[in-house]
Order: sequence, then structure tokens, then C-alpha cells
Amino acid sequence: MSMFSGSLLVAEPRSFYIVEPSSPQWIEVLVNSPWGQELCIYSISPDLMVQPGDIVSVPFGKQIMGGIAIRYANSIPEYLNHDQVKAIDDVITSGFFTKNYFQLLERVANYYCTDLITVIQAALPPKLLSKSQQRIRLKIDNIPPGAETFCSPAAARILTLLQEQKDGDYSYTFLKNKVKGSRKAIKELRKRDWIESYFKPPEPPKAQLKKVAILNSYFAKDISKRHQEILHFIKSKGGKILVSELVQKAKTTTKTIQKLEENGYIIIEDQEVLRLEQGIDDIRDQSKQLSQDQEQALEVINKLQGYGEILLHGVTGSGKTEVYLQAISPLLEQGKSALILVPEIGLTPQLTDRFRARFGDKVFVYHSNLSKGERYDTWRQMLPGEPQVIIGTRSAIFAPLPNLGLIILDEEHDSSFKQTQLSPNYHARTVAKWRGELENCPVILGSATPSLETWLSVNYPPSSSVNSYYLSLPERIGYRPLPPVKIVDMRDELKQGNRSIFSRPLQEALRNLKEKNQQAILFVNRRGHSTFVSCRVCGYVMECPDCDVSLSYHYTHEGATQLLRCHYCNYTQIQPPKCPECNSPYFKFFGSGTQKVTQALEKEFPELTYIRFDSDTTRNKGSHRRLLEQFSRGEADILVGTQMLTKGLDLAQVTLVGVVSADGLLYLSDYRAAERAFQTLTQVAGRAGRGDEPGEVIIQTYSPENSVIQAVKKHDYHRFIDEELPRREELNFPPHGRLILVQLSGLDAIEVEKTAEKLGERFHETIGLDCEILGPAPASIMRVAKRYRWQILLKFLPEARVIIPDMKNWYKLCPNSVSLKIDIDPLHIN
Repeated sequence: MSMFSGSLLVAEPRSFYIVEPSSPQWIEVLVNSPWGQELCIYSISPDLMVQPGDIVSVPFGKQIMGGIAIRYANSIPEYLNHDQVKAIDDVITSGFFTKNYFQLLERVANYYCTDLITVIQAALPPKLLSKSQQRIRLKIDNIPPGAETFCSPAAARILTLLQEQKDGDYSYTFLKNKVKGSRKAIKELRKRDWIESYFKPPEPPKAQLKKVAILNSYFAKDISKRHQEILHFIKSKGGKILVSELVQKAKTTTKTIQKLEENGYIIIEDQEVLRLEQGIDDIRDQSKQLSQDQEQALEVINKLQGYGEILLHGVTGSGKTEVYLQAISPLLEQGKSALILVPEIGLTPQLTDRFRARFGDKVFVYHSNLSKGERYDTWRQMLPGEPQVIIGTRSAIFAPLPNLGLIILDEEHDSSFKQTQLSPNYHARTVAKWRGELENCPVILGSATPSLETWLSVNYPPSSSVNSYYLSLPERIGYRPLPPVKIVDMRDELKQGNRSIFSRPLQEALRNLKEKNQQAILFVNRRGHSTFVSCRVCGYVMECPDCDVSLSYHYTHEGATQLLRCHYCNYTQIQPPKCPECNSPYFKFFGSGTQKVTQALEKEFPELTYIRFDSDTTRNKGSHRRLLEQFSRGEADILVGTQMLTKGLDLAQVTLVGVVSADGLLYLSDYRAAERAFQTLTQVAGRAGRGDEPGEVIIQTYSPENSVIQAVKKHDYHRFIDEELPRREELNFPPHGRLILVQLSGLDAIEVEKTAEKLGERFHETIGLDCEILGPAPASIMRVAKRYRWQILLKFLPEARVIIPDMKNWYKLCPNSVSLKIDIDPLHIN
């Protein structure tokens, strides 16, 4: 696959500039045009300094668009003359794409079969490559009195809207949505020369300015004691402080500050203030005494010069984070930076607080849940190369750190590191290894339950040239024991008359919480109230009209409207009082979600308080931190949640972990189901007993004999991989073998099916013998959000060289109404 999918295009001229022969005259720019990425040639005006790697704005047709300056050109194509070449409009950001960084983006584009511009857009903060906006503006001097009577009703309506607007100016999109027949009406008004159409260039996010008080003169004889105290406070802050912060912390008023400025003691001026995610203040932490295993691991990491892949395999609570901290400390002193990736935004507050306690204002957070301004400022402050620590989710792998000294993936096994919704469908672990190679720095992959891919690549590297290291932390800090795991057979509970969703051992453990002043975590595999709603007479199940899945019942509060919701497309409807099929009143909820568990807690344990921690309760910004802080302060006895509870939480008062139903993890139609179940259950079990008090884990299941359950019971990772790896090898599934999932979707079921069959025939004709082609076949959930889905799985043998031939023709086989998605190394086949 070539680096650029488009041919060399030309932008029409705006003007022609004569430049000194010694100066670069032309430059090639990668532009995201309406037809895909295009490499266009532009001239450079003498008053503008443009270099390869700059983010620039350029004229393209009638629009101003964002682009990336790629390389200088010595000449323009023979079929063009100078008057046909437009000039660069402006430089938005200088020197962003270093050579290594650009190679990384190019490699991501090639490997994941994605246009380079798509990868660039995923790497940059929002709006930097945005398009210009078409707008309509009144030509007031040209409009005669009573103009509305001379034109059509639609044109008159547009004219009235523009006249009512203060500047007589609206976007074309706004007018189109407001007035039926606006296109024809705008054409009519333009013909009369009463309006004009223009394009507003895109504006990058603006810097935030705030008023700052700067100390000018400190000592004076005639100054009051109160004024002297305020000046002393400003001096203690380095002689400069935000006015808003000065008012708050010095307990003064803006009027007093203005008086100090009038007398010349301080200067007030507007200065840029970076919009950065804020953490804790005034908490400092010192390096901890390491265990022997931690010391040995740190010694290996510190001695490593250049690129190396390190698996830090530590049981839950073994102190992996302290190893990270002490590995980063000398790098910051050397002027280098560190990048730490975590799988969920919900993990960043605790980790960020701990890193800020150690490294102060050198720690920054970068993820998609920040505001656009915060993302832009955080991204921009990385460019100069000041030593710092960036903590973020998978997209932070593209953080533009010039002096990168270490990359860490915490909980590297987590599937959240794979982008599945938008292109490119990259895996942050794979990209992290590439970046480590390009930057010549180590990559640490930390986990208590490593992915099978990482386990195999580190312990049995494909090439002797790869520096791979396996570092083990087999004991918890302070030799605290791993919590014992009790497996409860729910079949026996049912036989003995227990109809509660809580087994008797779990009930007893919950009752003891208050007495012991301890806390618990209850893990539920699903959010919502119930998995599905079904009729007990005829068996009818309420399904989403737009997806081939059942609707889940969501309980809000007593007496509220009973709502059913689809977890795939968010379709919502009121639950009918009777079965729509047979009119039976016996229409019941089945399965257990987080809402149903909390409802059961209120009924059976009214003395216990709880906090729900799932995607429904953590939608708002800052909600992850707020809920965890409430729980850590002891404001609730129980934290009830889904997968987010399994990842990195370190809560000393938690002594009990209950898994309400493990079976929802075990029997899924996915070759990775056993691995995910083992990882999830082991991780959530590891939340117990991390403080001074010993912990216990209770797992409720209808399949206590399952091999995954038995491995979790013993905290035995090696037992699990000894059983799972041979199964994968026998079927040539990863890490033995490679997969490519080709997915097709569209609104017309027959058209999608026929396109999938055509594509399947082409694969059989063009792909080699060392690839098994499975399908085409309907996806396991055939319809999502009204779109029908088919897929083809390409399974390459372990030693096969994976080549994707003829990819452009793959797309040509698909009509415009059928979308094609190529997922390299998919984690889910559904």
C-alpha cells in the first residue's frame, strides 16, 4: 500500500509571488479533500516560513482547509504553469511532525489499511485540520425598501432572518435547516446582488488569556500592613499569580488589587494560561522502599539502553506502579519524558494523583474526555520537549513528546487498548512497540494477567535481535497474602431454597461489613437492571426494532416510568404492561445488571450504603474521580460496578469482593472468551485485601468445575496459559496465527449479502494457500442500528507472510450503499 492514496493534485491560484531562488519556492501538502487524502503542491510566499512537518491552512477550491506540509518541491509538474499554483494561507503549528513521528503515522496507515490523513486526524487534537465554513452575508447598501415584496416567500424569509441578525450574517447550514427551499432562494437573492456567499477560514483553538498580577515593587514606607501582606504573598508565589487565585487565597478583593496596581506595586496584564486537567494539590510523596523483586526489576529497566520490550508480570498489589515511578525519576533528571497508557479514563484519577504527588507539575493528562481547549493546550505544551510525564488512554500513544525516554502500558492485556469504533483500528500496544523502536526507548508492558500475545512474544521472541525481558513480581507488597477465593455453586443455593441473587456466604460477608468497618466491591458483568424482558407464558422476548438484540430494563427509582433500552444503538421505549404477543400479564425481567443488584441491596441490606460505578453513572466529566473519592472517604459501604472495577483500583479498606455471576463471562461465542474471563475475574479478585486487613473473594457461578474458574481460584496464571495456548495453536488462532476481519454493512440486507459473496469470491482468487477464508457469513448480531452486517474472516497460518493484495479493488466491489471495514488483528469476531 502506497503512502498516499491520491495522485498529485493542483490548487487554483490566489496570487503569484516572486521568491529568491535560494529560498524554497514550492512545498507538497497532504490535504483531506472531499475525495480523500490528496498530495497537492503550493507556493510559499516570501513573508511566510513553512517547513516540512508544519500544520498549515491552504486554499482548496473555494475552501480553506487544514493540511500537513510534507516536503519541498524543486519544481512543479510540466503540465502546470506558475499561475495555477496557489500559495500557502498560513502556518497553524510549526515543527510538529518530526521524522520519527511521521514514520510512525505512516506505519500505522500502512499496517491498518487506512489513509494517512485519517491517522493524522486521530493523532491531532480536534479542529486543527478542520474545513472552512460557507456563510451568507447581507449586502445592506444594495437592498431597496420593501425588498421582501419583490421575491419568493423562501427568499423573503431568508432576507428577514439576515436582517434580524445583528451582523446580517448566518452559516449556509443554519439557513438551509431553517428555511425550506433555501438553496433556490439563496440563488435568487445572489442574482439580485442582495447577499454574498463567502467561506470563513477554520480557526484553531484559541489560547486562553487570564489576568495575572506581577510583583513590581515590594518595599515601600507608606504602604499599609494589609497591602504589605498581599505583596509578600505574591512574592512567595514566585512574584506572579493569577488575579482570581490571589483574591481567593490571599482573602482580598479586586478593588484592593487595583489600588496596588495604581500605586505601582504590581502590574496586571493578560497572559496565556494553559487549560490543563487539574488533580490534587499540596500532596507530596517520597520513593518507597522496594522489595527484592522490585529492585531486581528496576535494575534491569534502568540498565536497558535503547529499545527493549519488557513484560512486568506482577500479581495484583505487587507494586508495579512504584517500579514505574522509580524508573521514570532518573529520566526526568536527564531531560527526557515518559508516556503512560491506561485502558480506561476512569483509571486516570488515582494514577494521576499518585504521579503528581511524586513529580508535581511535570505530570499531565491527555485523553478524549478532556475539553477541546484542554486537549489543545496539553498537546501544545508537549512540543518544546520539556521533561514531563503524560498519562492517557490509547490515543495518547500519539502524544508529540520529542525526547521520549520510556513508554509504559499499564494493564497491557486490556482490550480497551484496541480502537474498534473509528478508523484506524489500531492497537495501542502494537503502536507503542513501533514507537519504542523509532525513539529507541524501552517499552514496559505491565499486568497481573498478561495477554497471550505478550506472554509468547517476550518468552519466545520471534527474532534473537529483539531485546525481550520477563520480569516477575510474584508477591504482594509487605508479603500480604493474595485473597482466598471461595467458589459458590448457585445450583446448590437454588436447591436449598435461596431465591436471592446473593448466595448465603455472600450475604453473611455483607452483613459483617458494618461491624468490621470495612468495604466491599460487587462486580456485575452488565449495567442496567435486567438483561432482557420475557413473557413467562409464551416466551416472547422484547427486542430492539433496529438491532438483533434484546432490550435491557433500566430502573431509575421507585414509581418511575419503566424503560427498556438497547445497549447497541440506545433505542428506548416504555415497557408494555402485558406481553405484546399473547397479552399475558406475566411479563418479567430476567438476568442481573448493576441496577438490579443495587435494588436487591436496598431491599435485603437497608443498613448498607452503596455507590454505582458503571458507564451510566460516569458519563459526566470528573464523575470517575468524584465517585472514587466518595468511596475512599468511606461515604459508602459497597461499590457496585462493571468492568471498570477490575482495572487498577487501589482501595485499602476493601476486604470483600463479590462476583454476582461469573457465567456471563464464560460462555461467549468468541475464541478469546476464556482469556477475557480469566483476566476479568483475576483482576477484580485482586481488589480485595490490598490494605492491612486480609481480603476474601466470593465468586457465584453455575459452573464451578469450569477450568477458568478453577485457575482463578488458585490465582494460577500459568495453569491457565498451559491449558489455553494449546487450544489456540490447534486452531491457528492468535497468538498462533494472524487474523484479518473484513466487515460489510448497509441498510439493504440483500445488497450487503451479495456484496459479501462477491468479495468472498475475489479473496479465493487472489489470496494465497496459507490463508484460510471463513465466510462470508452474517455477523453474530446481524443487525445493529438498522444496518445489516456480514463478515469474512481471513485466518493466516503461523508462518505465513500476511499480505493484503488488491485492496483498492476490494472497495470497488462495494456499492456506495455498502460500507467496508478492514480490521487488522481483531480482538472481537462478532
